[in-house]
Amino acid sequence: MQVLKTPEEAFSFITDFPYPPRYINVTDTMGGEIVMAYYQAGPDDGLPVVLLHGEPTWAYLYRKMMPRLVDAGFNVFVPDLIGFGRSDKPVHQKDYTYARHLIWLKEWFQQVINQPAALFCQDWGGLLGLRLVADMPEKFVAVMASNTGLPTGDKPPSDAFIKWRRFSQDVPEFPTSEVIQQGTVSLLNKPTLKAYDAPFPSERYKAGARAFPLLVPTSPDNPESNANREAWENLQQFCRPFMTAFSDQDPVTAGGDTIMQKRIAGCSGVTHTTIEGGGHFVQEDKGEELAHHLIAFIQQ
Repeated sequence: MQVLKTPEEAFSFITDFPYPPRYINVTDTMGGEIVMAYYQAGPDDGLPVVLLHGEPTWAYLYRKMMPRLVDAGFNVFVPDLIGFGRSDKPVHQKDYTYARHLIWLKEWFQQVINQPAALFCQDWGGLLGLRLVADMPEKFVAVMASNTGLPTGDKPPSDAFIKWRRFSQDVPEFPTSEVIQQGTVSLLNKPTLKAYDAPFPSERYKAGARAFPLLVPTSPDNPESNANREAWENLQQFCRPFMTAFSDQDPVTAGGDTIMQKRIAGCSGVTHTTIEGGGHFVQEDKGEELAHHLIAFIQQ
């Protein structure tokens, strides 16, 4: 598998994400290995809290939440998914599959997280993270989900998602920071936009970003549709606390929180919330507020 590595100097200008990267090797599923980056902050004896980003972001998305979680005594872990951030980036779009992303993330989790953890997931962080919860429920003490889902393709995707998928494939130059700006309510400053562009020095680095929209199961016969149905069966039996914190201004995932509240056992008895004034990338718009809810949820 041919991969690209974003030069470290591409990140050198970033001043508001002071966490040094750590690296592990994971299988490339073809007999070799590729490198996955992650960031850790907080006391080693604190409860692990795993934060999973989606597309086309990287761990930088959690810079507003991480210090608050650390101050609350948690041991925070944020990986860069393969194809994003400082992790290796396979060159060819065909190298990215839903199944491979799950293998990569699960191997990272098994190598790095050595005790049951709390999980926060958004966007593709949920499509992957919820599959981990379904597969390894004993590894999670609590889950908070925001602006995400676990689609099976049994219902047609929203018009907003169809337009997004078409755009992601047709646009000549994938505009990473513009996509993130369009998915937020607040106006992002130039250093922030530049930080989101940093992992992708050229179009050759963006195969993973372009691949993700095509990997969402949108038909019942998608290779991952049945696996997601089985995951839902397991999630329905997940009895540990599960909270939804969707934002009020995300047309792509609107209504997903209601589905989770009805179907996942751990949602019963939990006080769910809606984050007002948040777009799809709610961590960017309301990161501090999200951290407050996550801390209170775990502590309760």
